[in-house]
Amino acid sequence: MTYRPKSEFLGIMIQRGYLADCTDLQALDEALIQGPVTAYIGYDATAPSLHVGHLLNIMMLRWWQKTGNRPITLMGGGTTKVGDPSFRESERPLLSPAQIDANIAGMQRVFASYLSYGDGPTEATMVNNAEWLDDLRYLDFLRDIGRHFSVNRMLSFESVKSRLDREQSLSFLEFNYMILQAYDFTELYRRYGCRLQMGGSDQWGNIVNGIDLGRRVDDAELWGLTSPLLTTSDGRKMGKSQGGAVWLSAEILSPFEFWQFWRNSTDADVGRFLKLYTELPVEECDRLGALQGAEINAAKVILANAVTTLLHGADAAARAEATAREVFEQGGSGGDLEEARLPATAFADGTLTVQQALVQSGLTASGKEAKRLIAEGGLRLDNEPVTDPQQTLTPSQVGDGIKVSIGRKKHRMLRIG
Repeated sequence: MTYRPKSEFLGIMIQRGYLADCTDLQALDEALIQGPVTAYIGYDATAPSLHVGHLLNIMMLRWWQKTGNRPITLMGGGTTKVGDPSFRESERPLLSPAQIDANIAGMQRVFASYLSYGDGPTEATMVNNAEWLDDLRYLDFLRDIGRHFSVNRMLSFESVKSRLDREQSLSFLEFNYMILQAYDFTELYRRYGCRLQMGGSDQWGNIVNGIDLGRRVDDAELWGLTSPLLTTSDGRKMGKSQGGAVWLSAEILSPFEFWQFWRNSTDADVGRFLKLYTELPVEECDRLGALQGAEINAAKVILANAVTTLLHGADAAARAEATAREVFEQGGSGGDLEEARLPATAFADGTLTVQQALVQSGLTASGKEAKRLIAEGGLRLDNEPVTDPQQTLTPSQVGDGIKVSIGRKKHRMLRIG
């Protein structure tokens, strides 16, 4: 990159690895020097929580605020009713208004860990695009906004083109999504003076649409900035684990499991993750990421503690580290382990086989999976290996809880009821 920004924010974006592309880096840089500038990222309310895949862009908003600018978290109460078709193989399931509102409430609790909300010039604002999308007059909208969009150009965007090339259906409802997202930018500019939209690089086409619409209808100078779409060094999509999405809500994923996700990072990812997901100085991130052998494990603990502290607080991070040390290093049970529950009726016959316990507690999906796990030597109860799926358990053995270890990294406290 030949242009060297003068603003603190863009310097951080480049140095720490957040920047993929920008529509006009120099113009944005000059505006930031005069500052503050208002920027937004949009989040459709498709789930009751955000997950680790959202965390990079949340950190961008956090740095945006820390460098003296105003962030907007735009909740897609309106656009969720349509569903973003970008790079999806099929249409998203439609949610009810009550589901959407509940999801927004859950996501709002996550944002509160990273951003300071209020009325000041650099305080964050949460906005719901249902405010303007729910009451649109369709014919007026088509006449005033729809006429600025070329269907030919919309069909050329990779997010749409890839779907059509695979001969997969793209509904007219979904096709409207990019127009509605572009209109969001226009409304945020009119209502809040918002001049920058940020997002993942898969949103580039939608962002450019919004910039072009703002120029056409309001003669507004707007910008777009995207972050790279991350994968781990072993090729997995960032934010995915063997158990599915890594959620940012403590009600869905315990702080210990969240901490453990980061502690299990591959060696090659540590330095990069420290720069993207913590606020440690870049030089320290590089130093820690360059460690080798056993020393890199200490760096992974620093990474896990720093990321968990930002989301759940320092006490939760300390408890997670203590639990991990007890479970992995000392062979203890770990009081902060996530629980798995057996139904109260499980011991109606007095005993239960280990195979049945795994299935009834949801630790395995089937008896066949449980048998395979045991045959491969992957199951331990209170640190003792289990070799027979028909080994029995009694209520007194489970007692106040028995630690179940599946492989080396998955640990649960099995309880009754």
